[in-house]
Parts: sequence; C-alpha cells; structure tokens
Amino acid sequence: MCVSSEANTRTLSSFLDYLRIERGLAPLTVSAYSTDISQFAEFLVKHKRSLLNARRPDVRDFLQELFVNQVDGRSVGRKLSALRQLYRYLLLDTKIESDPTLNIESPRQWKVLPKALARDEMEATLAAPVSRNGAKGDRATRDATALALRDHAMLEVFYAGALRVSEIINAKLEDLKLDVGYMLVRGKGDKERVVPLGHSAQEALTEYLAHARPALAAGPTRKRAAAGTSQARTQSTVRVAPFLFLARGARKLTRQRVWQMVRAASAASGRRASPHMLRHSCATHMVENGADLRTVQTILGHADISTTQVYTHLALDRLRSVYQKHHPRAKAR
Repeated sequence: MCVSSEANTRTLSSFLDYLRIERGLAPLTVSAYSTDISQFAEFLVKHKRSLLNARRPDVRDFLQELFVNQVDGRSVGRKLSALRQLYRYLLLDTKIESDPTLNIESPRQWKVLPKALARDEMEATLAAPVSRNGAKGDRATRDATALALRDHAMLEVFYAGALRVSEIINAKLEDLKLDVGYMLVRGKGDKERVVPLGHSAQEALTEYLAHARPALAAGPTRKRAAAGTSQARTQSTVRVAPFLFLARGARKLTRQRVWQMVRAASAASGRRASPHMLRHSCATHMVENGADLRTVQTILGHADISTTQVYTHLALDRLRSVYQKHHPRAKAR
C-alpha cells in the first residue's frame, strides 16, 4: 500500500469515528459517507495525492469524471456534500489549512426533481400484490395470501407516509397508532417524527394485522414444529416479533427483500420503481395537489427546508395553472 493510501485510510477512519461518536449518525449514514469519500480517495491515489493535500482542481476533476461516467446529478451532489463535511471536519481539527471544496457550486442538474411514479402508475403498483395473489384462486396458500396482504400494506404505508426502507423495516408494532391514523417513525440520526396514514393505508394495515401478521409470526406448520424443539429458534422469534412488518417465521425483513417486492409490484405499471421512488411519489403528488412545502418537509423528515425545495417547481407549476385558470387577464383574448 502506498503512503497516500495509508494516509487516506487513517484520515477516513478518524472522520468516520467523529460521525459515529460525536455526531451520533446512524450506521447506514456513516456507511454512505465512507463509500463516497473512499471513491474520492481512490481517485486521488491515481493522481499521487491524498485526502490531506487535495486541491480544488482535484475535487472538480473528480466531479467531472463522475459526470463522464454518467453518474446522475443527485448522486454527484451527495458525494460533494460528503466531501464538504470531511474537509470542514479536517479544517476544524487543524489537519488542513484550506478547504478544497470551498466555492465549488452545485451544477444545475443536481436540482432535478427525483423520479416519481405517475398517479395511475402508483395505483397499479399498490394493487399489484393482491391482484397477483387473487389470480391464483383456490391454489393460493396461507403463506402466499399473508405475504400479499403484507406487501400491499407496506406499499400503502410507503406511499402514505413517504417512508425510507430503513424506517419501514425497523418500524415497531407499538409505533402504529391505527385508531387515530398516525405512525411514529424513527428516521435518520434516530430522529422521531409522526406521519399521518390515510384511509387506504389504515384499511390495508387493519387487514394485514388481522389476517396476515399472525400467520407470518407463526410461520409454516412444518417450521413451527421444528421451532418447538429449538430453544434458539424460539428466542429469535420472540426477539423479532415486535417489528410491524415480518418475514416468514417472524423473521425481520431485509432491505434487499423490500427492494425486490417494490420492483415486482411496480412491474404492473410498466416501471421499475425503487422504495425511494415511492417516497418521492408521495411528496410529488402532495405538492401537485397544493400542499405547502413546510408540511411536506415535516412528513419527509427533512431537517432543512432547502432539501424539500427540490419540489418547489411543482408548486410553481400549480401556481401558474391556477393563475391561468382564474385570473381575468391571464387568458389570451
């Protein structure tokens, strides 16, 4: 390993410890920082430089290389944000004398609205799990029916509350306040927020809790028998049972399984959606229907309104549409 690589490893390790210990960031967030900064560090090593002696042209060349490799603008913006945090830390810790990310502007394309499903595509996606199960008729097993009800409820909650994958797989049964139509969500940095659940989400959750979750918590008959002879299996079931959404045998859902489920459901609309697209769809459709950005910010759990302002042009489009429709001098004579 060359000297610059060793220096980069030490610098990155120190910064990640700062994020974990002093700032208390979630493991997934720290992992994202590590990935983005490691990519920049590898770029620097090729140019015989290290994180501690990087210059502004190095940062610009790195960003340009990302665009050449067709990395989307939002991902590039996230990587630049990670570098800004790193060099702010190094500057405060007197490890460097100047910040190489200073005065590097974000390209316009970073403000492009995140991809979202159209309303008819969203409807098709939400209906897909139950439709597929219904097509099986009498051959549908208890497990298949339970999984269809669970997937339908998860999709409705994704769309109703603009949840992230980590938020939905870590949601606890006790976080759900179904009688008043709300749900407690633990987001980035372990910050809590309360999100409303619409009528459709409440109905889907009611059916899931009544007919699907008990079956998933118990698991198939043959697995229940095996579990009865395994103390470790029983303890695992007890430990995972508090989660709202379960895999077979009361196991905790994985991020990969949720991604697969959303991809499969969105195929019914002709799109290949991700869980984050459902989150953006919620925000997009709310703004299109006239919701103010502060309300959308609260539901999304954004700490800063500037993050939510990516949806501003939707509000402006609606403002223009309403103006054209109602102002007496707006229409062409």
